[in-house]
Amino acid sequence: MWSLLEYFAEDVRINIVDIGAALIEMPPYQPLVDAGRGNIIGFEPNVEECGRLNQAYGKPHRFFPYFIGDGQPATFYETNWAPTGSLYATDQALLGMFQNLSEVATPVAEHAITTKRLDDLHEIADVDFFKIDAQGSELAVFQNALRILSETAVIQTEVAFVQGYVGGPLFADVDIFLRGAGFKFHAFRYIDGRRFKPPTHNKDIDGNYAQALWADAIYVRDWMKLDSLDAAKLQKYAIVMHDLFQAFDLAHLVLTALDKKTGGNVAAQYLLRLNDEKDGPRQTKT
Repeated sequence: MWSLLEYFAEDVRINIVDIGAALIEMPPYQPLVDAGRGNIIGFEPNVEECGRLNQAYGKPHRFFPYFIGDGQPATFYETNWAPTGSLYATDQALLGMFQNLSEVATPVAEHAITTKRLDDLHEIADVDFFKIDAQGSELAVFQNALRILSETAVIQTEVAFVQGYVGGPLFADVDIFLRGAGFKFHAFRYIDGRRFKPPTHNKDIDGNYAQALWADAIYVRDWMKLDSLDAAKLQKYAIVMHDLFQAFDLAHLVLTALDKKTGGNVAAQYLLRLNDEKDGPRQTKT
């Protein structure tokens, strides 16, 4: 699929915030970075991993070894697998009911740390895409990032359906807050889970499951209020939805709002190209 970046000037950059930026898997925004059109400010409290991120991405991208939260002292619960460490203690009784969960989230140590509020980091502004995977701390991050959220177009956040971390917020809690902050739920990027013990199929402990446990949820700026966004934000909103999530219908809706502001005809060109099986010629950049 061609990129919507082709329709806009080369100085259009997508500003990305990534909370929990460890390179466990390719981040969803990687195509924008590879195209030289995404700027990342990331946070990964594991100092070694943060250094690896800075080395891997280089400038202009920046990664900081901060715990993002409510700005207060907290306890970090280290586990035997770094990605499952959290500011919430794991519920070992609950995790132990499932295949391959307590085994990769076994408590190792507790560390006194201090968190930072995202809104206090004034070098962050005009965010277009906000990606977060904070092992249960997502709601606390959002609650202390109202300034950042007011400037954000699209969010990808991990959410939980079962409380694997003691006292950790669930999907419903995050959903209520983000709706109140001016976003609409768009879709689940994926839903994952585990099997209850002891049954397995062909000894595959991570295979098909019955119990959904967590997911990545996509939230988007309220598409009933697109006229409240300026032209630059509408451009980048549409780019993220097209390039990262193949949400062509929503991208078209946003481009229509853009054309109303600018007097352009990008939405019509976009719709024609979507319907052109031969992937028609590139359009003039605007």
